[in-house]
Amino acid sequence: MARKQAKRTVRKVDPEPEMALANGFGPVSALGMGSQTPMGASLAPGGATFRVWAPNAIEVHLLLVRRDQSLHEQQHSFQPTVESRLFPILNGHWAGFVPGVHDGDHYRFYLVGRAQPFVRDPYARELEFHHWPDVDGIVRSAASYPWHDRGFRTPEFRDFVIYQFHFGTWFGTNAHGDDVREQRVATFLDAVEKIPYLASLGVNAVQPLPVTEYNSVPDRQAPPPRSLGYNGTDLFSPEMDYGVEPQDLPRYLTLVNLLLAEKGQPPLTQADLEPQVNQLKVFIDLCHLHGIAVLLDVVYNHAGGFDRDQQNLFAFDDDRGGHLYFQEHGWAGGLVFNFARPEVRQFLIDNARFFLNEYHVDGFRYDEVSVIDDHGGWSFCQDLMGTVKYQRPTSLHIAEFWKSDQSWVVRPQNENGAGFDAVVHAGLRTAVRSAIAQAAQGRAAYVNLDAVRDALRLPAGFAASRQLVQHLENHDRQRVQNTNDREPRIAALSDPVNARSWYARSRARVANALLLTAPGIPMIFMGQEFLEDKFWTDDPDIHPGHLLWWNGLEHDRAMQDHLQFTRELLHLRHKHPAMRSDSVNPYYTHNFNRVMAVQRWIDGIGRDVVIVASLHETAWQRYELGFPQPGRWLEVFNSDFYDGWPNPLVFGNGGAIDADSIPRDGMPASAMIRIPANGVVVFALDAGD
Repeated sequence: MARKQAKRTVRKVDPEPEMALANGFGPVSALGMGSQTPMGASLAPGGATFRVWAPNAIEVHLLLVRRDQSLHEQQHSFQPTVESRLFPILNGHWAGFVPGVHDGDHYRFYLVGRAQPFVRDPYARELEFHHWPDVDGIVRSAASYPWHDRGFRTPEFRDFVIYQFHFGTWFGTNAHGDDVREQRVATFLDAVEKIPYLASLGVNAVQPLPVTEYNSVPDRQAPPPRSLGYNGTDLFSPEMDYGVEPQDLPRYLTLVNLLLAEKGQPPLTQADLEPQVNQLKVFIDLCHLHGIAVLLDVVYNHAGGFDRDQQNLFAFDDDRGGHLYFQEHGWAGGLVFNFARPEVRQFLIDNARFFLNEYHVDGFRYDEVSVIDDHGGWSFCQDLMGTVKYQRPTSLHIAEFWKSDQSWVVRPQNENGAGFDAVVHAGLRTAVRSAIAQAAQGRAAYVNLDAVRDALRLPAGFAASRQLVQHLENHDRQRVQNTNDREPRIAALSDPVNARSWYARSRARVANALLLTAPGIPMIFMGQEFLEDKFWTDDPDIHPGHLLWWNGLEHDRAMQDHLQFTRELLHLRHKHPAMRSDSVNPYYTHNFNRVMAVQRWIDGIGRDVVIVASLHETAWQRYELGFPQPGRWLEVFNSDFYDGWPNPLVFGNGGAIDADSIPRDGMPASAMIRIPANGVVVFALDAGD
């Protein structure tokens, strides 16, 4: 059930300053407060420090209550509100130490001089579940979750395989195993159930869409719980609609403890899972125990969803009547952050550091860095990267940067680059999708494999293939609400008439094989692994019938086969280090025959792999092709094996071929091979690690 609902009127609190807090809290103190005092609420021995940036406030008051009663409840029961004035310390910052504060206590700030004085702490770690947007922040210990992931190490960048998904719609069932995603938003703890599935699939990183608190009110009377997540309002607090309330936790606790026990880890208690922050942390923790890194999608170009919410970042104004955190430029329904203000830059940098440290995340995907650059934020990006790479050198930082020369965003800062580790790249996506669309025109259509060949090569300006995140589908292009540049999913693109036909199945295998054997960091979008053909939606209330069809894995043979194909192809990528190297030589393309061949190897070592792909609708019985060296080449993968897996009539090479010392296609050797129709065969000099 949606927790974000219309609000009652908040009673204003008498702003008369009190230097002592009531109801058992001790006197507030500014002793020791200064530039080293953490922003927000931070527990300390004997109490907590509080700090907020509000340079245009006449006074700032802290409103604080015990954890067993929210500020909202106190106000509406007309009980005395705990209140005390914070002290100005420097450059518009206010702070104080309050003794007697405990984990779980509720608080808000009260800014004297505003028509609507109540504001939430922009640094609040957690928000209360009910009554959005009139919600308290919750004082939460950074050590409230008992981590189990001490032995996890973030993968090397070249080894990453990323799975992108959306928490709110990906997977959600009730206690009986029934799919309930059309009735309610899926949660962090729902997703826990699918972690073993991801591990068996062979991905070693997940990239969920934004997970922090958002507010969305498109054409509705009250904010709905459905959203992509790019309209964030509270960047330090997990989205409350992805949380599970205490009364519903027991079945999830059983699942969590089962997964922990399977990894030899001690169990959690329900108290460990009751904080919403810990529900996201346990997902990350269990991902790490299963060998899966977690990359968060963060939005530092803008914030949004301000409608009917007068207590978030938008509520902080400057002395000129503008918005403290924002420029006047709009973007994606919100406002662009003001990168010229040091405090705003620090706020966003603090957010990245916070998730690296307190949530153990392994990096980020940064939304629309192009927008940051367009609005004066290039030096901010450099500062951000300098900080996070110092904080965690092994963390991976991916920019979405749509400029003509994308390499600038990954170039080092001494070359005036931004210093990101990788960028979302569209070259291979565009080329492969174009080839598949051309092949879908029929056997007589022209198919341009030269474009695929060129897209496999390292683009100018890039130092290594691991700087490119390659993909065929993503959350934006395959979303049903996208009316501008929406693209069909690969299965539907492969056969627009019947996404389960042999044409659809076989072409989709070719497309995905070209992605998953290519240089760079491959990313697959949820459902791509099992031939999902529908556009997806973050809002099934408005767009029903577009959720992933998990039940199809029990009933649809084509989906089962494609899942097995993806799983074994990913394991092949992990087994053969040549597939993860920078070295690539797309040495053969024949557009009329619709055949191409690609050589991969390890510099100085060898261990060559040859990938042969065909979009020809008839099998090639004897196809003469160049090979990197003579000798026996093992047939380590054949996509035809997965059509009716295991296909007893697989069209292949009997497990191996012998290449002769006869030069061909610019190679010193050649062989006669068999290539299945609309198929991919992979040859290697060894069986892999």
